[in-house]
Parts: sequence; C-alpha cells; structure tokens
Amino acid sequence: MKRIAQFHKVSFQQFKDGWVDTFGEMTDDEIQCIYDNIKLPKRATKGSAGYDFYLPCDLSLRPGEIAKIPTGIRVEMEDDWVLKLYPRSGLGFKYRLQLNNTVGIIDSDYFHSDNEGHIFCKITYDMTQGKNLELNQGDAFIQGIFLEYGITVDDDASATRNGGFGSTSKNQEGKEE
Repeated sequence: MKRIAQFHKVSFQQFKDGWVDTFGEMTDDEIQCIYDNIKLPKRATKGSAGYDFYLPCDLSLRPGEIAKIPTGIRVEMEDDWVLKLYPRSGLGFKYRLQLNNTVGIIDSDYFHSDNEGHIFCKITYDMTQGKNLELNQGDAFIQGIFLEYGITVDDDASATRNGGFGSTSKNQEGKEE
C-alpha cells in the first residue's frame, strides 16, 4: 500500500476565520475549544478505503437545510494524487445527507494556498419525512478516498493555484474566464 499523504490541522487563525465566516462571531475561547477537539481523519478498519472526517461541533439539520462546515483539516499529498470527498454511506442511505457539489475534489496543490488548503464541506439534509437530523461533535460525516490520476500526453498546464472554489478557472489577473 502506498503512503502518499498526511492530514494536518490548519492554523488556529485560519480555522477561526472560516468558523466566523460560517457561523458568526464567537469568543476566541469558544473557537479555541472547538479547534482543540478537531480530530484528524482516520480509516475505521484496515480494509477501509475512506478516511472518515469528523464534525468539529454538534449539528442539527431540518429537512432541506444546508450547512457549511469548516473542518479545520488540510491534507499534504504527493503530486498526481487527489482526495475525493463523499458523504458517509450510512448517512447518505439512511438520511439522504448529500454533498452540495456531489463529490469534493481536493488537489495536491491546494495545500499551499493562502487559506492553507482548509477543507470545507457543504452538506444538505434532503430527507422528506420532517424529522431533524442530529449529529454530534466527533461524529464521522464525510469520507475521503485518495486516488492516483493521469494526464494526457499533450498536457501543458503550468499555472499555479491560490485558493479553493473557482481558483483554477481564473486567469493571471484573478478574473473568471
């Protein structure tokens, strides 16, 4: 088995910026407590392909409700690998918990972005039976799988990334193409 990556926490300041942007103002002590309890992703068994990502806080979702989660996690991986994020199978099957972008793609060069490669996850609770979904801090809610990828023989990509969503479709002046 190839060992090609390592998970890290983002810095406290990066996590705080993402947390406040998502959930609004809180005291530094409250955010520090959440940050200190972040668990790095892990596989549940030696045969598991997916690394479970854990909720940094309790979460209650009503049917149709959306939540953006700053995970506090970044991943350093070798070139030519990607981390693909999916909902945990049980949560998707039982509760129709979905990633809003269907599959999250974390490229190897995202680690070096100004936001430290902070992985966010936006989920929707798509249940139609009127029952709230209660998840606790530390519950596994998404899973990440590392995959090696190839490129075409005539590939000539030379740009460098700085940022997350939309950063690879911007020209040198930072404008969307």
